[in-house]
Amino acid sequence: MALKIIKISRVSPATDSSRDSVDPLVLPLTFFDLRWVRSHPTQQVIFYKLFKSSREFFYSVILPRLELSLSLVLRHYIPYAGHLTWDPPNLKPHIVVFGHDTVSLTVAESDADFLFISSKGLRPQSELRVLVPELSVSCDSTSLYSLQITLFPNQGFCIGLAEHHVLKDGVGSIMFIKSWAYICKLLEDGTLTLPCLPKDLTPILDRTFINVPPGLESKIMQSMWYFSDEKDGKRTLRPPPTGDISTDLVRITLQLTQEKVKNLKEQAKRESARSLHDLYLSTFVVTTAYLWSCLVKTRGDSEERPVLFMYAADFRNRLDPPVPETYFGNCVFPIGCFGYKANVFLREDGFVNMVEILSDSVRSIGSQKIETICELYIDGTKSVQLGTQSGSITGSNQFGLYGSDFGWGKPCNSEIVSIDRNEAFSMSERRDKPKGVEVGLCMKKYEMDIFISLFQNGLQMVL
Repeated sequence: MALKIIKISRVSPATDSSRDSVDPLVLPLTFFDLRWVRSHPTQQVIFYKLFKSSREFFYSVILPRLELSLSLVLRHYIPYAGHLTWDPPNLKPHIVVFGHDTVSLTVAESDADFLFISSKGLRPQSELRVLVPELSVSCDSTSLYSLQITLFPNQGFCIGLAEHHVLKDGVGSIMFIKSWAYICKLLEDGTLTLPCLPKDLTPILDRTFINVPPGLESKIMQSMWYFSDEKDGKRTLRPPPTGDISTDLVRITLQLTQEKVKNLKEQAKRESARSLHDLYLSTFVVTTAYLWSCLVKTRGDSEERPVLFMYAADFRNRLDPPVPETYFGNCVFPIGCFGYKANVFLREDGFVNMVEILSDSVRSIGSQKIETICELYIDGTKSVQLGTQSGSITGSNQFGLYGSDFGWGKPCNSEIVSIDRNEAFSMSERRDKPKGVEVGLCMKKYEMDIFISLFQNGLQMVL
């Protein structure tokens, strides 16, 4: 696949003289932001099929409208244009946005087969990697957001993005895409002024909504090695090295229908010795349990090898007082299922064992204070052994990304590209059907063949 870069531009947030200030916007990092200071960027690509997609139409109508609406929406989401900076006197970094700050936008063309690349079947991961940009990173500063719009002439286009997790969680990420699409559609009517966003898309930037006990920030900072490195003069915002990403990776999007999810819930009820009252059988729990048990079996190897599964829990409704749903910042914290060996999931009861483990984990979040959850996470990470098989899940089937219509129809597919750095799954709602989930994964071809076989055979046996 050949990719041709057409231009690289800088998009400024639209100005509003009645609200503009010469002073920079400075956002302190909260307890929930600190865990992500040196995380690798989340990279995602969203595909849009077009019925009228000639170069002339794209460059005369679609691209100008996308660029103008991006400038307009950045006015509401101005932190996207800023940087994470770490000045020498400060104990922790902060986000700062100056009046001249912008978002990088790359425009490119691809000669690839759009129907193949945007499908949900097996595809080389390398062909999606070129569709997402990178962030600009140095020791003391990093950009927070970058975009790439790629045209597939006479087929469609895609929006690729790279975003720093320290700025916001998945709720904020999807809220921005929906807001951009909302404003872009308004431009069909010739709207050129700074439009208002509906309440459910209007971000709240006020960090004082995050109310956690004093001392919790210093506790999480003490547990993160990149804060302790600062004492030795090694302080940096660069993400830790992960080695080269394998060139033989493939990816697929698997779908679990509402009926299959229901069947998995029924299987868990039948096979668990627990009472129904003691099980938390959400779509997230049963889907994740099934995926994880398949992944552990795919790896095979020693039954005694340590395994670890992580997920992020949303605390918007778990703090006192609750955090507004449109709070724009991180309000998630990693939760780990620590201390298990592969044999727990390799046996025939591996699925139901994981259901019980996840069920207990999710239930405990609602009954435990954030201090306890933080302690459990810190203690758990200290106990992780070398060679542990670590898995995680990103995204949610509650975000509603497929509703992001910029004016040319809803996305035909969306992929979290950055799951190729580790054993991770991505989760979203199904595009065309209510309920159920879509799951993205990326691994080497021979591993993928084993996983798909386990995944499909297991579902055929669920009645």
